[in-house]
Amino acid sequence: MELTGKTAIITGAGRGIGKVIAQKLAQLGANIVINDIPSSEDADKTAAQINKDGGKAIVIKGDVRSSEDVQALVDGTKETFGSIDILVNNAGITRDTLMMKMSEKDWDDVLDINLKGAFNCIKAVTRIMMKQRSGSILNVASVVGVMGNAGQANYSASKAGLIGLTKSAAKELAPRGITCNAIAPGFIQSDMTEKLSENVKELYMSNIPLKRFGTPEDVGNVVAFLVSENANYITGQVLHIDGGLVM
Repeated sequence: MELTGKTAIITGAGRGIGKVIAQKLAQLGANIVINDIPSSEDADKTAAQINKDGGKAIVIKGDVRSSEDVQALVDGTKETFGSIDILVNNAGITRDTLMMKMSEKDWDDVLDINLKGAFNCIKAVTRIMMKQRSGSILNVASVVGVMGNAGQANYSASKAGLIGLTKSAAKELAPRGITCNAIAPGFIQSDMTEKLSENVKELYMSNIPLKRFGTPEDVGNVVAFLVSENANYITGQVLHIDGGLVM
């Protein structure tokens, strides 16, 4: 999975899964553009670590909800590296609560960042990738976008919408040699999941056939495959990374 000479934009890449994806693609030779919110110090730390390890990474901060910020992200990437070959739409938030308690702002914020943000980024890179007649777009969805989850109506809806967006973009862009796929991670170990009680962890584990939780590295490895030349005949697909939780 050689990515030398390729340029990848990863949104929400300051920490967590996005950080691991950025590091993985950098290890494979890609130039990395880390996007995160303007207040993020993690983005700068992640880029510094990649550069220290021998990779090439820059930070272009901005809000994916803003088409102006996204255009600045794309313009800055093109100016620095000359091309945009990979887009990973990873930026996302949660505002979990039962629907009867969910505010309109909680709904709007999650849909705007998780879904509208991905749309803005896809739209902004499309013209460049179409001129190149090549490119790979990868959207980070979730198993809850397939199966739903109590207390996550907004998050589930945003991820289900992202799956629909993936399939539509794949059909529109395929004639120009551009692929668009999604991944649907399940229970992935993170700072957030570490705060869950042992009872909750055991409940999740009982539904996972492989009997272990996923790691950010599990996700990074799959993303690296899907954006590489090894996957250039795969498009419009949703690959579950969930230990068999959803079959």
